[in-house]
Amino acid sequence: MDPVLAGVYAVHLLFAGLWTGSVLFVTYAVLPTAADGDAEPGPLLRMTGKLTTISRASALLLLLTGGHLAATQYGTGALLESLRGNLVVAMVVLWFALAGLVEVGASRLRDGFEANKVRTPARDARSFFLAASVVAVLLLLDAGIILGL
Repeated sequence: MDPVLAGVYAVHLLFAGLWTGSVLFVTYAVLPTAADGDAEPGPLLRMTGKLTTISRASALLLLLTGGHLAATQYGTGALLESLRGNLVVAMVVLWFALAGLVEVGASRLRDGFEANKVRTPARDARSFFLAASVVAVLLLLDAGIILGL
């Protein structure tokens, strides 16, 4: 395999795993802790900032690396006419959904944590992060199917 292509795949998979894992961790561990009132707003605000940074950086890098992979591996026709191509298009749609859900959920957390609240922002953001977690799992499943074809 071409070393550049291998590097692009590696960066793509690394940031996809980092992004989806971060979203799942926030949903599973951070939000329940905040909803129980067992954390302080300051550290939670910093965690939310780090999640936003990971999400935005991952979205950018996935756009760049995914665009490169799509252009070199598929082309326009194959993206729309093959099962693998359709799965790639589905991945892009899911990617946009994940980015939007994380942005809205993180914004709700940030607004509440900045007001020195913990329980209410966690409850307000919960549905967005649950949806983001479903999308994250669907992205991982989609990627697994693409790799298995």
